[in-house]
Amino acid sequence: MRHQGRIRKWLAAAAGAAALLSVLPGPAAATADSRAPLAGRYLNLHQCVYLPALGGDFFTVVVPGDDGRFTTGTKASATADADVSCGAGDGNYTTSVPVTWAQTLDLNAGRYLNLHQCVYYSEAQHDHITTVVSLGGGEFSTGTNVSDARDTTPNCGPGRGLYYLVPLLSEVKVLDLSAGRYVNLQQCVYYYGRNGFNDHFTTVAPTTRDGRFTTGTKVSNTVDTAPTCGRGDGNFNLIPLLSGTKALSRT
Repeated sequence: MRHQGRIRKWLAAAAGAAALLSVLPGPAAATADSRAPLAGRYLNLHQCVYLPALGGDFFTVVVPGDDGRFTTGTKASATADADVSCGAGDGNYTTSVPVTWAQTLDLNAGRYLNLHQCVYYSEAQHDHITTVVSLGGGEFSTGTNVSDARDTTPNCGPGRGLYYLVPLLSEVKVLDLSAGRYVNLQQCVYYYGRNGFNDHFTTVAPTTRDGRFTTGTKVSNTVDTAPTCGRGDGNFNLIPLLSGTKALSRT
């Protein structure tokens, strides 16, 4: 009988403790807002366009090459950049504000990164301008976006003044973000210098209609360490110092 009394008291105490625990607050449930953001949720695409003090020779860099004077702030980050970041140039070439721009792309917004490349040319200047960011709309804007739909044709502004669009060199590259961890963004810079004209020309998206100026931009589980560039056309020759690749990791 004594044992039964002790058992009843023990059961009562255990029941009381269980009841107390049942009303104590547990750990807070995780919410969408409390989850740690992906390290590379945003692709901050910085387009730095340089122009010499004299003459018309625009050239574009999107990723850093081996010449740190012409670097850019392109990166994958958990935060969106508010301003464009460009190298200081070499004293002769400095950034051209109207076409120097940064675009932030939310890589969670869809499966595909549709990278639009728009190339313009001026016969009077013997000069190309390449753009890949939206520029907030306008004459040299592009349709670069993240979406669940695949873009099939480049969306480019009409150009301005002496510069008109070159469809042969303009391109859209659809990058499937589910295909790998890294967006390997490649930049190939070519140069023509004859008859008193200087013309730098940049490609970032593979130019399928003119493979002589292609790039290796892609999504992969491996990091590219060097750009894969077309051979040029005999007039425009590749400049390794200004060409480059950057592996942008989402995680």
